[in-house]
Amino acid sequence: MSRSDASRNDDLLEIQQLLAKYAVTMTQADTDGVVSVFTPDGNYSAFGEVYSLDQFPRLVQAAPKGLFLTGTALIDLDGDDDRNTATGTQPLCFIDHTQQDMRIGYYNDTYVRTEDGWRLRTRAMTFIRRNGEHNSGRPHAISFTGE
Repeated sequence: MSRSDASRNDDLLEIQQLLAKYAVTMTQADTDGVVSVFTPDGNYSAFGEVYSLDQFPRLVQAAPKGLFLTGTALIDLDGDDDRNTATGTQPLCFIDHTQQDMRIGYYNDTYVRTEDGWRLRTRAMTFIRRNGEHNSGRPHAISFTGE
């Protein structure tokens, strides 16, 4: 294996572990853990809204509780020589703990290498509906206006 192959594999493994941390900390409702996988300017989008990192504590608290079961992400390390950015798509099956209802879909992500390692810069949720439609969903029940 060449050095570049080893470096690429190290990057992929680090990003996979980052995404595993996201899924586990969301499952455990560990807000600090969820925030730690993002860059300081990172954001999450779903339900027709984009949420900045300072909104995460309320967003995680209001999110349904249950199992965030994610699949292996398809990651594209950008072709630049320093390989400091990447994009990816990761499937998700969320199972609510109260009724065992499921939501399925996928995340579209951007990643950036920081001094602390790889981090998510953006994560956008797309839901797969029973009718086969793929969309970001209706606006969330949380309001961040008027605060």
